[in-house]
Amino acid sequence: MLSKREQDPAPTVRFRSDRVSRVNGQYFFSTRENTLEGPFMSKEDAARETEAYILRMQAARPYQSALPSSLHS
Repeated sequence: MLSKREQDPAPTVRFRSDRVSRVNGQYFFSTRENTLEGPFMSKEDAARETEAYILRMQAARPYQSALPSSLHS
């Protein structure tokens, strides 16, 4: 699937994958920023927190665009 995120310079192929993984009996989810969030006690907890994380990132987007470019990560 060819797609282009706002920060990408050109369209690229993206592969969907499960964001939730299990490590030593605990669950984590990975982000686009290459962080591993968790641990969570169940896969359902990790999935719920994945959705909450996405909503927080989307809510923060308007504030990030108002910052000087030197402060963007």
